[in-house]
Amino acid sequence: MAPTFNAIGLAVADMTTSLSFYRRLGLEFPAGAELDSHAEVTVAGGIRLMWDTHTSLQSFDPDYQPSPPSGGWAFLCSNPAEVNSCYADLVAAGHQSVKAPWDAPWGQRYAQVRDPDGNIVDLFAWAKSAE
Repeated sequence: MAPTFNAIGLAVADMTTSLSFYRRLGLEFPAGAELDSHAEVTVAGGIRLMWDTHTSLQSFDPDYQPSPPSGGWAFLCSNPAEVNSCYADLVAAGHQSVKAPWDAPWGQRYAQVRDPDGNIVDLFAWAKSAE
């Protein structure tokens, strides 16, 4: 039997700040999760998204060093208007814009912001003509 893909991890500097950002995107964490050094949520399809603080990672790997952001996660919005409003909400809350909403040539409304650790988070929805 081959291993089964099950989880994606994200190293974060500050759990409270990171979970606050991802809660704005609709992820639900148990109350008090921001007080722990590890948090996770299971999303559609059974995949677990995991957050670990740099301090937590250094506790079992003393040589661990945070690396520059290299990628990110994409969130499907219900429609193009939700891309616009979600993007506006995140930017108004002080999160850095990477690219304001635009109509991508592949048939999606798309936008990009940075999470608190600098990872790019994509927001997208299928354009009405692609539905």
